[in-house]
Amino acid sequence: MKRTYRLAGSIVLAAGLSLLSACSILPKPEIVDVYRLPAAQAPVASSQGAPVKWSLRLEKPMTTGALNSQNIVVVPEGNLISNYKGARWSDTAPVLLRNRLLEAFLQDGRIQGLSTDDSNLQSDYELGGELLAFQTHYNGKNPEVLIQYNARMVRSSDQRVIASKRFEARQPLSNPMVPGVVAGFGQASDGLMPQVVQWVMQQGQAQR
Repeated sequence: MKRTYRLAGSIVLAAGLSLLSACSILPKPEIVDVYRLPAAQAPVASSQGAPVKWSLRLEKPMTTGALNSQNIVVVPEGNLISNYKGARWSDTAPVLLRNRLLEAFLQDGRIQGLSTDDSNLQSDYELGGELLAFQTHYNGKNPEVLIQYNARMVRSSDQRVIASKRFEARQPLSNPMVPGVVAGFGQASDGLMPQVVQWVMQQGQAQR
């Protein structure tokens, strides 16, 4: 009987050691740094113009699967699409761009009736379009941030497109590490926002 107990104990001990061994070789979870799109370093100057009498809703731009994620996308060469390991955005690229546009229009101050597609508020116009690029691009050996936004302004009452325009911003990177890349996205966005705001104001006023 004692021999049976010893055998059973040995089996339990061996099973326990095997389980511990299996646990020790499980892969450790990857540590991921989450980045926000940097706040505007050169905010859109507050306009001295009078507030307009029309309202605007900002839509998330449509985009492809690679950009419709929280990955920080990089195109190292040709048609190869990759992303920076161990890092991601705090939200998808379309949401980051829409929120930066909202910040820019609020700073400008002329459109007081601002909303986003997160709400069901009615508006006179909608600003949407396509996000064609939101990535680091290696042009030869020199990396740069590339943002391409095909903006489309629509009259809400009949869904008629009243204007569209393609905007592009490039920001060369002196630091190709992730923190430098993130800063580059902020700088590229700083260059893009005043162009979009001014264009929208012109198109909206032309319709009145």
